[in-house]
Formats: sequence, structure tokens, C-alpha cells
Amino acid sequence: MKIVECVPNFSEGCDPAIIEAIADAVRVISGVELLDVDPGAATNRTVFTFAGQPEAVLEAAFQAIKTGSALIDMRHHKGEHARQGACDVCPFVPISDMTMKECVELAKKLGARVGEELGIPVYLYAEAAQRPERVRLPDIRVGEYEALEEKLKKPEFKPDFGPTAFNAKAGATAIGARNFLIAYNINLNSTSVKVAKEIAFTIRETGRLKRDAEGNPIVKSDGTKEREPGMFTGVQGTGWLIPEYNCAQITVNILDLDAAPVHRVFDACCELATKLGARVTGSEVVGMLPKRVLVEAGLYFLTKQNASTGASEAEIIRTGIRSLGLSDVAPFDPQQKIIEERFKKAAPLANMTLIGFTHELASNSPAPGGGSVAALAGALSGALSSMVAALTFEKKGFEEHREEMERVGVEAHALVAQQLAAIDDDTDAFNAVMDCFSMPKQTDEQKAARTAAIEEANKKATLEPLGTLERAPAMLDLAKAVAERGNPNSLSDAGVAGLMARAAAWGAYYNVLINLQGIADAAWTKETRNRAEQALAQVTEKAVAVEASLTTALQG
Repeated sequence: MKIVECVPNFSEGCDPAIIEAIADAVRVISGVELLDVDPGAATNRTVFTFAGQPEAVLEAAFQAIKTGSALIDMRHHKGEHARQGACDVCPFVPISDMTMKECVELAKKLGARVGEELGIPVYLYAEAAQRPERVRLPDIRVGEYEALEEKLKKPEFKPDFGPTAFNAKAGATAIGARNFLIAYNINLNSTSVKVAKEIAFTIRETGRLKRDAEGNPIVKSDGTKEREPGMFTGVQGTGWLIPEYNCAQITVNILDLDAAPVHRVFDACCELATKLGARVTGSEVVGMLPKRVLVEAGLYFLTKQNASTGASEAEIIRTGIRSLGLSDVAPFDPQQKIIEERFKKAAPLANMTLIGFTHELASNSPAPGGGSVAALAGALSGALSSMVAALTFEKKGFEEHREEMERVGVEAHALVAQQLAAIDDDTDAFNAVMDCFSMPKQTDEQKAARTAAIEEANKKATLEPLGTLERAPAMLDLAKAVAERGNPNSLSDAGVAGLMARAAAWGAYYNVLINLQGIADAAWTKETRNRAEQALAQVTEKAVAVEASLTTALQG
């Protein structure tokens, strides 16, 4: 399913009634989920984040702008953040199965409608920009709202859509398409805006003006002022005081996560603050962020600590959150702040307690059954191998195996994640088959549709345990690695990892065979059976090798 995110910023951060009205305009649109509403009193600005299917998100964006421009009066707006409109900026961001080109088309459609129906001047920016001088928001917003009336009289500031006449109440809106933009603030143990700006000017891409011995800006031959570039490409920033936190902040927009990862920007600010006699106490993300930001941060800080990066994704994310101090001014809830978490498929079985799962398994319901248990066995195998790898990584005298154990941990956690997902996926696939049997069958057309649906559902139900089976050889490779070169005190754990991988494989194999009996497609059945038998042959060979390694080691 195509998923696109939209992150409009409205020039209102103090009036809860207006903020809620804009949020309601989004909530009522079917196919859209409002992910986050992040108001700021000092900036007098609220960032709304919502996502869903493209056309639905397009409609939600229009309704939000319509509502916001009706309720916000820019003639009375004051705030710390640069702005020029009631809906100041509205970007589309590709999330899943969306291209940037498709997001640009959404921006154009929205811009045309806002300009025509609401009478608001619209500038296309970022990837949707029609002119190079309109790629960057600061270039469009120069002079802010106060300069807009005069700007609109100039040909170079003619909007891409909408009137050239000044809309005093709504101002102007910038609509665009971009990749993830992280709005990020780093907090200081100081109220000095001067210190915050000094750090911001050092790290941002545009850096600072070069000055002569008298402190005057150096002007180049073409009349432009010479600048000293900053540390990071794709970073905008300044410093300000946030009275509600009683601290100065380095406030940045990170436009390129590859060129300026959040953790490196944070670390640079820490080093610069120390040189200036201040300290960074933590940071905050405005709105939501992609999971990769916290995973990359967690791995970065684990590496700095000389700790193994072969940890679970959850632990890596927790490390990223703690290291960046994201709960400094308010609790950071990864379920609410990470975009992917809000679209994560429900996993009722995997999230059950052991007692709950066992009781559900023991009931008279046919699902969960053997396929889910086989998937669980595979997850337990990977978890045991990861545990032995982690204990080996930390053990003195095993330094020569640290690199391999780290790799084992990383691979094991990836397999565990796949196997845990398969616990619910196997049961869901079985239930989908049962649902097909409930389809109507009164007419020949209905019978044909029902038969085709059952066949397709049976194929999907067969591929689930086949996935568990085909992952088993890799599980056994990990078990063999920790059995032969892992912490000798954990040899029995390595052995059980091998046994659980073998149990997962055989359990999955049985489920593949029984599901194949209900499939009429002979060619597909033959191909699938061959895949299963080839995987099982590898499992048998590798399981014997693991057992031999354990027997040799345990018997001396």
C-alpha cells in the first residue's frame, strides 16, 4: 500500500481550540491517521504530522489549510519561528511505495487547489520547486510575513499558484515535497543565546559571515558577502532562548540525514559547548522521526562504548534515545514518535505472555497451531545464539572472536525479528483460508471465485512455514559458530539453539506438506515441495555438524 506523510506547520501554538480544529479537519478524512500534533508556545507554531494513502492525505492537507487559514489571523501573529503564512509550510514525504516524483505531483495538485479555492499565494519549494531560487525555505520566506505585501509586487516573487494580491489574514503558503526533515533542538545548561548561536553558526551549512580585523563583513568582488562554511551539509540552524525550559537551544533542521546524521550533529554540539564553557543536557525532536535515526544513533554510541552492536533493535533504539537525551524536557515515547511504529502490524500472539500463548495454543481453536510453534522455535534458536555471542563478546581472552560474535549477534537478531513476525503471520494466513470457505457459492461465478480465492490463500499459507524452514539453515550456522568459538560456559545453550532450529525446520516442513495437499496447481506444488526438501536437506547436514561440535567439546 502506498503511504505518504504530510507535515504542515501552522502559525498557532497557543490557542488549543484552533489547534484542535485543525486536527479534527484531518481526523475526519478516511484513510488518514493523524500521527502527531506538536505545539510550541514560544514559537507560536504547531507541527501536524499525518500519513495514509496519497489521495486521502491530499484531501486532509487541503481541509487542514482551509481550516487553519479561516481561524488564524497573521496580522496579530508573533513568535520565535520564521513564518509568512497561517499554514506556513506543507511538505509531502514519501514513506512506503511512494516516489519523490509522486510527492511532487501531490504538491502541485494541492498548490493549485489552495491558490484557486482559498485565494492564498502558494510557492512550490524543495523537490517541487519550479525555480532554483525557491528550493530553500529561507529564500522564499525572506523578510517573513511583514515583507510579504511588498514582495508580492515584485515579478521575482510571483507565486506558483494563487493571486499576487496580498492576503493579509492568511499570508502565503509554501507547499513542497522532500525527504525526511528532522526538526531537532539541542538543549544547553545555559540561558545564553549568544552561546547557542555560536554553536549553530559553526555546525550549519551556511556557516557564518567572514569578517575583517575591525569586525566588518568581507565583501567579494561580485558584491556578495563572503561566508565561512559550517561543519555539516544539509543543516540549517540558529540559537534561541526557550523561557518555558529556562534554557538556550541550538535549533536545527536536518535536511540530509546521510550527510548530517542526528548523532553526529549532537556530538558536535556537545564538543563545541564544552569548549565554550557550557554543556549539552539533552535534545528533543519536534514531530516524528524515522526509525533509522535512532537505530543509527544507538549503533554509533554502542561502538563508541566499545560495546557489541549485536543487540536487539529495541535495545539499540533505547541506547539511541538515552544517548541523545531525548527525554530531557519531556518523556520520549518511541511508539508515538517513531513513524514506522504507528504503522506496525498488530502481533497479538507474539505479544502474549508465555502462559497466555500456551493456553491459547491448548484451546480447541485450530490456530495458532504447529506453524506458529515452529516459528517460535526458530525465534528461540536465534535468541540463544545471540545470547552466547554477547557473552563471548564480553569475555576476556576471546578478543580474537569479537568481530565474528558481533556479526552473529546482528544476524541472529534479524532472524529473531522475522521469526517473531511469522508467529502471527502463520495464524493470519490460516485464518484467511478459513475466511475463503465462508464465501458465497450459490452461482457458478461465485463458486469459481471462491475456489480461486481458496487456492490463492492456501498458497500464501504454505509460504509462511516455508519461510521458517528456509531460515533454519542460517540459524544452524549461527548455532555452530557459537558452539565452536563461543564462551565454553554456554556450550549447552549453543546446543539447544541447534535443537530449536532443527525443531523449527521439521515443524515447518510438516506444515508445508499438509498445506500442499489442498493446492490444485501441480507446477507450483512441485516447485514448492522441491524448495522445502532442499532446505530440509541443508538442515539435516548442518544439524549433524552442530551436534558433532557439541559432543566433541562436552566430552572433552
